[in-house]
Amino acid sequence: MSNIVNVARMQLINKWTFLGIPMIILVSSTGLTIAIWAMIPKQDGVTTLVSGSGQAVMWYFLALGIQSLTYTFPFSQAMSVSRRTFYLGTLGLFAAIALGFAILYYVLGLVETATNGWGMGGQLFALGWIAENNAAIQVLFYFVLMVLLFMIGFWFATIYLRWKTTGMLVTWIGLGLLLIAFIGFLSLNKMWMDFWGWVGGFTVPGLLLGLGGLCVLLAAGSYLTLRRATT
Repeated sequence: MSNIVNVARMQLINKWTFLGIPMIILVSSTGLTIAIWAMIPKQDGVTTLVSGSGQAVMWYFLALGIQSLTYTFPFSQAMSVSRRTFYLGTLGLFAAIALGFAILYYVLGLVETATNGWGMGGQLFALGWIAENNAAIQVLFYFVLMVLLFMIGFWFATIYLRWKTTGMLVTWIGLGLLLIAFIGFLSLNKMWMDFWGWVGGFTVPGLLLGLGGLCVLLAAGSYLTLRRATT
C-alpha cells in the first residue's frame, strides 16, 4: 500500500496537471457561459438557457488519462516500480480526484438551483434529467463518467506504449470499421427509429450500469496491455 501511495505522490509532483488545470477549465468555462447568457436578449417564451460547457473539464480527463501514463510511466520503470503498483496508484489517485469533482458538480448544481440558474434561469450543472435523481445517483453519475473518459485515454496510451504507431493505426482502423458496420446494419434494416427509441429510454441509473461495465472492461484491458508495455 505504501508503494501505491508513493505512485500517487509521484503523479502529483506536477499538481497543475491533476488539480490546477481542471479547476481553471471549470472556472473559465462557467464564467464564460454566464457572461454569454448575460448578453443574450430575453425573449418571450424562452425561460431556460441550457449549456453543457460545465462538463468541459470532463473532456480534459480524457487527455489526462494519456498524460498520466506517457509522462510518468518511463520514470516509474527507471525507479523499479512494478507495473501493477503504478497502475493501482495512478487509478487510485484519479478515482479520488474524480470523486472530489463529482461532489463539486453536485454542490454547484445545488447553488445553481438556489439562485434560479445563476439569476438567469440557466442550466449548467443541474441538468434536468440528472438533477431529478437523488444526491447519490448524481454524484455517482458524474464520477463514473469522469472515470470512463480517463480510462479511455489511459487505454489508448497503453496501446501506444505496447505496440507503438502500428498498434494505434490498427486500433483506430478497427474501431472505424466497427462503426461503419454498425451504421450499415441499422441503415439496411431500417432500425434507426428503434435505436434512438432505445437510447431515449435509458434512465440515469440504467446508464450508470452500462457506463460502469464499460469502465471495468477498459480497466481490465488497460492493465493487461500495460503488463507488457515498454518504455
